[in-house]
Amino acid sequence: MKGKKPYEAAAIEAWEEAGVRGKAEKRPVGHYTYLKELDDGNVAPCIVAMFQIEVTEIKTDFKERGQRVLDWVSPSEAARRVREIELKSLLVNFKPNASKTRG
Repeated sequence: MKGKKPYEAAAIEAWEEAGVRGKAEKRPVGHYTYLKELDDGNVAPCIVAMFQIEVTEIKTDFKERGQRVLDWVSPSEAARRVREIELKSLLVNFKPNASKTRG
């Protein structure tokens, strides 16, 4: 997203795609690659930075509602549900950072 830092863009994507708002960590927890199928049928390689977001608000009405199936699961269960090998590895090894604002 033009004019946004990567962690800010991640927070916007979380809102648009899942209806969650919160504080995104400034450093990514990792990166993974995948092949994105474009509208014209072509495929483009993508590198994704994954950011931890401490969710503070959940809404059922959001931009991409109906395009996604949402389910709150553990990182290990999420890893079982995704196809990308690198993303599976990130999820299996994910250790949440405790918020500095919590005691």
